[in-house]
Amino acid sequence: MDNLRQQFIAFSVSAGVLRFGEFTTKAGRQSPYFFNAGLFHEGATLAQLAQFYAQTLLDSSVEFDMLFGPAYKGITLASATAVALAGKGRNTSFAFNRKEAKDHGEGGTIVGAKLQGKVVIIDDVISAGTSVRESVQMIRAAGAEPCAVLIALDRMERSGADGALSAGSAVQAVSEEFGIPVISIGNLDDLLTYLGEQGGDAALAASREKVAAYRAKYGV
Repeated sequence: MDNLRQQFIAFSVSAGVLRFGEFTTKAGRQSPYFFNAGLFHEGATLAQLAQFYAQTLLDSSVEFDMLFGPAYKGITLASATAVALAGKGRNTSFAFNRKEAKDHGEGGTIVGAKLQGKVVIIDDVISAGTSVRESVQMIRAAGAEPCAVLIALDRMERSGADGALSAGSAVQAVSEEFGIPVISIGNLDDLLTYLGEQGGDAALAASREKVAAYRAKYGV
């Protein structure tokens, strides 16, 4: 596999982070697949994940000065990506937020580097876009500029109840609302391509049919 996006999907499946079956999403839908970045909880897999984040960001040609990771998953993702970027010759500062303000020591809600310049928000996925909106507010309040959002997987999925689905996905809504690109390491199209190449595996072939049907119903 030469394609970075396909490598990421294969890696996520092998790590047990991207799974197939029957799962209930936060929106209450029955999904045939589930991606849980919290399962990248070993040093080796986190290091590899960070390489995907770093390379995807560098390949995007987005101009940036620092990284920001919204609590909680974004904290680990941003810091690990900063390490991976340094290994590729790009030394980049990073910061993250606390859920509750600290009233002693350095105080405040922001930990790490001062928010300044062009800031990339790093998270795992975008569901309702809440963490991105909160991050944008914090970054702009500090006088910095959010310049992009970098996520692991774009589900390419519309929100809303059946029969009243949104016109676009949560990712598209965030990009349009804030006028910044949302970059993903992989997306639902990449997942379907991966499943389509696993012809010798009957279980994965069956999963592809279910994922394709789910995409036809909820996808953009």
